[in-house]
Amino acid sequence: MREVFIYDHVRTPRGRGKPDGGLHEATSVEMSRQLMVALKDRNTLPADSIDEVVMGTVSAAGEQGATLPRIAPLLAGFTDRAPGLQINRACASALEAVSIVTAKIGCGMADLAIAGGVESMSRVPMGSDGGGPHGVDPAVSFHKPFVMQGVSADLLATLNGYSRTDLDAYALASHQRAAHAWAQGWFGRSIVPVVDVMGTVLLDRDEHFRPDATMASLGALKPAFKEMGASMGFDGVAIQRYPQVDRIEHVHTAATSSGIVDGAGLMLIGSADAGDRLGKRPRARIRSFISIGSEPILMLDGPTPACERALAVAGLTAGDIDLWELNEAFAAVPLRLMDTMNIPHDRMNVNGGAIAMGHPLGASGAMIAGTLLDEMERRGLGLGLVSLCAAGGMGIAMVLERVN
Repeated sequence: MREVFIYDHVRTPRGRGKPDGGLHEATSVEMSRQLMVALKDRNTLPADSIDEVVMGTVSAAGEQGATLPRIAPLLAGFTDRAPGLQINRACASALEAVSIVTAKIGCGMADLAIAGGVESMSRVPMGSDGGGPHGVDPAVSFHKPFVMQGVSADLLATLNGYSRTDLDAYALASHQRAAHAWAQGWFGRSIVPVVDVMGTVLLDRDEHFRPDATMASLGALKPAFKEMGASMGFDGVAIQRYPQVDRIEHVHTAATSSGIVDGAGLMLIGSADAGDRLGKRPRARIRSFISIGSEPILMLDGPTPACERALAVAGLTAGDIDLWELNEAFAAVPLRLMDTMNIPHDRMNVNGGAIAMGHPLGASGAMIAGTLLDEMERRGLGLGLVSLCAAGGMGIAMVLERVN
């Protein structure tokens, strides 16, 4: 397999996923187009240079569906030679898109590709695509019981003994780190401000994080999933599958769950030959990439086995990794990975994560991989690992090696 490299990455700011959010005016195809224009201009890419465009979207419905990655590059000024592929691996979609083009380039089926994802959660809310059979079709959920993700997060916390204080403390650190990183300008290299049709900036920085958060303000919030867990029977389903717990401790709140936001993120991926042709130096080598399945009711523990396998494929151990980036779907998720992989908190999500800045479902994988690469470069570090859990019981991980 040929070596595969990351040549560049860009992302939009994350806008609150509400009608008054900064990116609500921008459609998903328009956010994607603007990022593709940025990649094209920053890297002086010829219009016919792209072989493949793969993007993740979780709610691929209406204006956000119909193979959006086919039309967006055409609107961005690329020729019609690159096919588009829209995928859904739930929260892991954008990193899976990067994995797909990496495999194609590694096998010699492509040389240069754009991969990432987009999600406008204010314009196309979660569930707009119908929700799928699991949890909607009684015949399916009879055979494979369904538990909503928030209750799974509380189950994960209960099984691992994480308290409300543990979760709130992690969330506070995420907000503080994000605020510090923005104050220092550490996201500036990769942020592409989103503009309207008149060229006026709609949003140029993440708007979900709370620099004024405190343990007291976080502690005042009510559990987010207690009522649904009891009234909709999810607690009973979880306890039946995990009888070692006699009740679910509902410890997650809105503040210890990832924020609902709009946004997009893209990466320029290619072979060494592609870089030579374009006169571009790679920023990172993709050492390994793995997707795994995990038990669907607990659902959120997939990062540990995914990271273990990605490390094994790369011939590395957890101790070799300088920085870790894990999607903060819920606070219990990074706490568990830090425990199982023996990761110090000062190497995990060092510039905050989705609890502070938000989780635009189909885009997050590319966004956090880019955040990891930027910080590896800023610190002069060699190896990083990015991972996400995904709804339905899945995990994904990728090892990056910075190229000097």
